[in-house]
Amino acid sequence: MPTRGTVRCRASLAQRSSPSPFSLPNAQFSRASSTKSKSLWRRLFDFKRNKAAESKSYLRQPPALINDGTEGSFNIGRGLVAKASNEPRLRCTEFDSTGNVTLVNGEFKKSELIAKYGLLPRDLRKIDSSTLPHILVRPRAILINLLHLRVLIKADRVLVFDAYGSTDSYMQSLFVYDLEGKLQQKQGQTTGALPYEFRALEAVLISVTSGLEEEFNGVRDPVVSVLRALEEDIDRDKLRHLLIYSKKLGTFEQKARLVRDAIDDLLEADDDLAAMYLTENSQGVRREEHEHQEVEMLLESYHKVCDEIVQASGNLVTGIRNTEEVVKAILDANRNSLMLLDLKFSIGTLGLATGTLFSALYGMNLKNFIEESDLGFGAVSVTCFAITIVVCAYGLAKLRKLQRVRMWGESGVGGASMVSLPTRGGALASHRPNWRADTVEPVWGSLPGEGRVERIKRIKDNAAAAAARSATLKAANVPPTSSGDATKQSESS
Repeated sequence: MPTRGTVRCRASLAQRSSPSPFSLPNAQFSRASSTKSKSLWRRLFDFKRNKAAESKSYLRQPPALINDGTEGSFNIGRGLVAKASNEPRLRCTEFDSTGNVTLVNGEFKKSELIAKYGLLPRDLRKIDSSTLPHILVRPRAILINLLHLRVLIKADRVLVFDAYGSTDSYMQSLFVYDLEGKLQQKQGQTTGALPYEFRALEAVLISVTSGLEEEFNGVRDPVVSVLRALEEDIDRDKLRHLLIYSKKLGTFEQKARLVRDAIDDLLEADDDLAAMYLTENSQGVRREEHEHQEVEMLLESYHKVCDEIVQASGNLVTGIRNTEEVVKAILDANRNSLMLLDLKFSIGTLGLATGTLFSALYGMNLKNFIEESDLGFGAVSVTCFAITIVVCAYGLAKLRKLQRVRMWGESGVGGASMVSLPTRGGALASHRPNWRADTVEPVWGSLPGEGRVERIKRIKDNAAAAAARSATLKAANVPPTSSGDATKQSESS
């Protein structure tokens, strides 16, 4: 039987060996006692190694599906379908054979227009307004792109395209109204009426020429007013306005020139002119290349109108350029006048500086032996003024001589400056005649080696001899000869 001490000892041992509910395990409590604990550097090294292994395993993975090209074909097909669905549409107004409007602002795909009207894909690119003006003739249609109009003409139908939503514009509204009236004219109403396609073509040309004339009138009036204002006064604001209007006029001239060239190119193509008879072509009638008098006369009449507009705008551009040249010459003359004024002031300053030099010399506190003379002050003053006047007069004379701008030398043609020319082959080089010696009146030209004074004296002597000869012939009742013959005879004598 255990004693009280033995029981107490066993209880204390059991209490020590049993874990407390609030105590932590040994593995979590002590880092050193756990076998799974690692240092910081080792954990970082293991992390990098695991990442490298994962990347290698990802690269070594085989593709989930084998690419046999079907996916690329599917993507291409899907792109084509999306492109076809997003194909731009062209808005147009359609007229029938009687001139009535059958469709207003109708939308068509390019593929539909190609299939319906027998066009080529490249023909529809001509509808874009960014292209140059042209008139394209096809076997069953005429495609026109002139300024604000893009029209497709057939034997019994007309389409007016509107790719940029300009159906409400004033010019196109007038064109639609005029086109409707032209197309509703019957063949039997007037003698020699034009076919359907030519009436539509004439409506297009009328609208284009009217637009050019209206635009030219809007540009010409401000240009003319600015040019007239510049004749009175040259102002910076006027020159700036002239620059702006000249740019507008240049753009308009280029536009009108392109329209005229488009009509001119069509007139030079006989096969296209013969192919423009769409009504006869639809009926099986074929014309020869030289049988196109009607359409040729129609195009020539409006070509003349466009040419007149181009010539008028060209004349206005020439007037602007001439005005600019005159303005430049006037500004250059004013600048030269200012430079001459500056030179005159400089010459006057030089003369005063030269005169005051002597007065400054006498102003020094040194003996000059004329202080006691009664005439010293007056003599020095007169000398200073005389030196100033001489220097100024000499400088102004040189400046006046430099102002004379001549296209030939002071000594005439072949003067003293020509004598000092180097010889060629032991002989003096021949003198080249001056441009002034080849004029209509050679008597006024200078002879080789003749100076200015000798030339004037010779001219006076020749004139006196010609007058005396004419008086003698008149007294002898002999018809006088021409002045040129008399001059030649006097010179030969």
